[in-house]
Amino acid sequence: MIRVMHVADVPLVPDPLDPAQIVSGTPVTSVAELDEGRGIWEITPGVVTDVERDEIFVVLSGRATIAVEGGETVEVGPGDVCLLPEGAKTTWTVHETLRKVYQAH
Repeated sequence: MIRVMHVADVPLVPDPLDPAQIVSGTPVTSVAELDEGRGIWEITPGVVTDVERDEIFVVLSGRATIAVEGGETVEVGPGDVCLLPEGAKTTWTVHETLRKVYQAH
């Protein structure tokens, strides 16, 4: 089945962070699961940690800095495509509410 939607109009539902992930600020996350491992995800400004799944995503809006423990730090913004490796320990510093479309395994 083909599905077409305007991403800005897709309703998101709260996807609460584990409080242990929050480093600073009061970031809030929400998601629209479109299919298994595929969806739209949003996070408000703040700093959070995560352990990544194998994921590709495209930033639709907002900006963030993603630092990989023991590795590189990257800046992402609208139009950027990012590949995250399975098991990467990351710290996300979200500067502007970030919305992305993702596929993860």
